[in-house]
Amino acid sequence: MAETINIRKLEADLWESADLLRAGSKLTSNEYCMPVLGLIFLRYAYSRFKLVESEILKNRPSRGGRVLPVEASDFAEKSALFLPQMAQYAWLVDLPEDISSQNLTDIQGHAMTSLGEVVNNAMTLVETQSEQLVGVLPKEYTMFSDELLSELLRIFNNKSLDDVDGDVIGRIYEYFLNKFAKNIAQDDGVFFTPKSLVKMIVNILEPREGILLDPACGSGGMFVQTGDFVERAGMRANHTMTFYGQEKVEYNSRLCLMNMAVHGLTGVIKSGDEANTFYHDVHNLAGCCDYVMANPPFNVDKVKSESASSAGRLPFGLPSVNKDKELGNANYLWISYFYAYLNEVGRAGFVMASSATDSQGKDKDIRRQLIETGHVDVMISVGNNFFYTKSLPCSLWFFDRGKNQKLLDKVLFIDARNYYTVVDRTLNEWSEWQLKNLTAIVWLYRGEAEKYQALMEEYQAALGSPPFAETLTRLQGELKELQKQAKEAVESAGRREKKRIQAQFDEEITAKNAQIAVAKEAVWLYEKFGEGEYQDIPGLCKIADKETILEEKGCSLTPGAYVGVAPVDDDGVDFVERMAEIHQELLELQAESNVLMDTISRNWEEMGV
Repeated sequence: MAETINIRKLEADLWESADLLRAGSKLTSNEYCMPVLGLIFLRYAYSRFKLVESEILKNRPSRGGRVLPVEASDFAEKSALFLPQMAQYAWLVDLPEDISSQNLTDIQGHAMTSLGEVVNNAMTLVETQSEQLVGVLPKEYTMFSDELLSELLRIFNNKSLDDVDGDVIGRIYEYFLNKFAKNIAQDDGVFFTPKSLVKMIVNILEPREGILLDPACGSGGMFVQTGDFVERAGMRANHTMTFYGQEKVEYNSRLCLMNMAVHGLTGVIKSGDEANTFYHDVHNLAGCCDYVMANPPFNVDKVKSESASSAGRLPFGLPSVNKDKELGNANYLWISYFYAYLNEVGRAGFVMASSATDSQGKDKDIRRQLIETGHVDVMISVGNNFFYTKSLPCSLWFFDRGKNQKLLDKVLFIDARNYYTVVDRTLNEWSEWQLKNLTAIVWLYRGEAEKYQALMEEYQAALGSPPFAETLTRLQGELKELQKQAKEAVESAGRREKKRIQAQFDEEITAKNAQIAVAKEAVWLYEKFGEGEYQDIPGLCKIADKETILEEKGCSLTPGAYVGVAPVDDDGVDFVERMAEIHQELLELQAESNVLMDTISRNWEEMGV
């Protein structure tokens, strides 16, 4: 736990330092974002370069008593970038203040007189080592003063990054991408899908091998999380998965390629007008995909119906068209595309506006056809404040064309609107354990009880054997006692010792709170599903058959229409009686207030005021 806490602190410290520099430079988040992410990318590439270099040198042959130098091909075999010296982070950091005195020339032979030019050249040199990165990396570093750029290089050369495995730099990159998304939102620069939503999609689809398409790929979060999932399964993502992406906005596609490169992934990403998914299947993947994942823009209007129709991928027909021959809402255009891209056993998971689960007109006709296929698998309602830029709720949709025959006429509905962790006043997320719990419901629905048991074993490893409720009570008692001890110790300590003692107790309290958080989730899951048998839980989940969905519920795919409301424990208080008591108490308080105001008025008069 201590290592995790330290990494989180490192993330926050690095962001604070870099953001202070941004504020001092008076650059906007948009101007600052790409260059900073480029530096983190370069730092990550260097970390991976040194790690792979040491592995290569272990068994490197020698000639004449000298070890043969490493070559670019050696790194390609290990899915790592070879870095020429002038693109190596340590070399950049060690440069003296006076760049002109070094007589440096760039890749084209031009003299370099500023640090910005040197970093631009480093990015160009990296691009020569990867066809995927050509024209992608930022080269705007001459807009920074040498002093500011040098300080940024120093910030990301933090020695703490060398004390843990190289993956932490990937985490730092994701953290910064996340933070920039929140800031850039002010400029409508929406490109980041919250990690917890992406992980939920990946957890339910369980990608391991095959073709993955994200036709609205943004910064590539779906690819990165899929890569992590595959690696945890003991496989190499670049060996088992083929990644394809479409992204209309070129800026976002650059972020996507950088994000993938930072995590050691390769893929084919297309951007620009030709990659507008409404009108183009640029990879020709209709009917070919094992997995489709996406967070498309919601409620898009003015999509040209003729162009969309001619582009195909409409197995259920075109959504409603207005008198201008445009679609007033393209949600079901996206939904149709996601289904059309799947092969005969393919799975799709995507984020969609909540309104789409119940929309009427032609949308309802398309939804009916979808339900009749039997391939709608899971529907999850997500609460407010999961996005940095929107406070509105959304839904997660899941299709499975290879669904088990026993489940063909069934859909699992989960209402998770009241299940989340509060990050701050405007942002919620699912914790890692909450993600596991929601996924566990899907496992039980699919009859995969062994996965549920494995999760129970994780809880037992962290907390001990059930009953978890007793463990939770014990931990809460320990926390209360620890807080009491902290208060007494700080109050009795000398002035110089207070800060140190408080910090020591804060670390222990943080660790205890983390244990309590795990225990709460264990209690939440175990009290509902025990040893691992699915059951409908009012207010949370329900399995509905096709007939119920089509006939009784009018083709609605809104989880709340099925799961109902969780029962409220009866506290034994008569509502009418209690309201009468509250009303009487209010009248008495009002009378007391009137008396008090009269007394204050008289006192003011006696004082001559």
